[in-house]
Amino acid sequence: MEKRCLNAPGGPPAAGPYSHAVAAGNLLFVSGQVSLAQDGSGPVLGSFEIEARQMLDNLKVILEECGSGMEHVIKTTVFLADMERFAELNSIYSEYFNESKPARSCVQVARLPLDFQCEIEAIALLPEA
Repeated sequence: MEKRCLNAPGGPPAAGPYSHAVAAGNLLFVSGQVSLAQDGSGPVLGSFEIEARQMLDNLKVILEECGSGMEHVIKTTVFLADMERFAELNSIYSEYFNESKPARSCVQVARLPLDFQCEIEAIALLPEA
């Protein structure tokens, strides 16, 4: 099995030395996504809802540009700066994963990069692989 490092032109520029995603066989491992602007202009800060939607929009773009999609996500891990936002996260998350709900873990962390309120990483199938 060969490892392929992938970057999605429409996704936000990586904020460090990592790829947007790595493909291995028919699996796609997507790096943690936060609320960064897809045009490279930096953080999209605001309410929890604004940050959560941008985070999920970034995940969606990366999945699609790497040959997968939200419907092919097997597992996500969500990191929250404040677990009090769990119900709000669930409401927004369910709009993005309405029928094809992946397995998920959600944890509160002490701090996220650039003080974002949430981050998500995912493992998805590559249907063309």
